Amino acid sequence: MKLTPLADRVLLKPVEAMETTASGIILSTSTKEKPVISQVMAVGPGGMIDGHEVKMVVKVGDKVVVAKYAGTEVKLDDQEYSIVRQSDILAIVE
Repeated sequence: MKLTPLADRVLLKPVEAMETTASGIILSTSTKEKPVISQVMAVGPGGMIDGHEVKMVVKVGDKVVVAKYAGTEVKLDDQEYSIVRQSDILAIVE
């Protein structure tokens, strides 16, 4: 199955969170926070959104920082993704 984002939407795959702290403490799954860095898997076409021209800046393969509670969670083929508006992306990680 394939997901293709529409308009100014971006399909993101979360980058796995660290399971240990820098000092070596192992974190349980209940203490892990939602990853903030994600990889762009697909990008919508942009275009006219609510009367404004939206140009897509991110591209497939980019790693991005996303607002903590942004987007809609989707599970496809046992993999979790999120779909966010491009405006919910805060930065591109280089």
